[in-house]
Amino acid sequence: MSKFVSEFKEFISRGNVVDMAVGIIMGSAFTAIVNSLVTDIITPVVGMICAGVNIADLSVTIASAKLQYGLFLQAILNFLIIALVVFCMVKAINTARAKADALKKKKEEEKPAEEEKPDPQLVLLEEIRDLLAKENAAK
Repeated sequence: MSKFVSEFKEFISRGNVVDMAVGIIMGSAFTAIVNSLVTDIITPVVGMICAGVNIADLSVTIASAKLQYGLFLQAILNFLIIALVVFCMVKAINTARAKADALKKKKEEEKPAEEEKPDPQLVLLEEIRDLLAKENAAK
């Protein structure tokens, strides 16, 4: 049993498990935002365009069974709208990120190149040369 507990501790403490949990939580929050956008903003506009027809109300009754195929069609439509909204959001974010990266790269290229520091041995030899020249001039 202790081996099971230690393996579980190792599994749960891995970084990728925590990252996955954060991703799921953020995904749930993002889902609520996208669903609200689709349900509260986009679907009413689509309803106005379709002359007030509510797809979800479409159904057919066969014997005593009511097949509500409109709900299925509404789910497909919601999926397509959500996919389109997410695609547009990701595309906008990627475009903004690419522009920011290009701007950052441009700023880095515009920085003046720093002067290369001469080799310390070369500096020391130049100082020795100058001192010897000074001594010879003084004689």
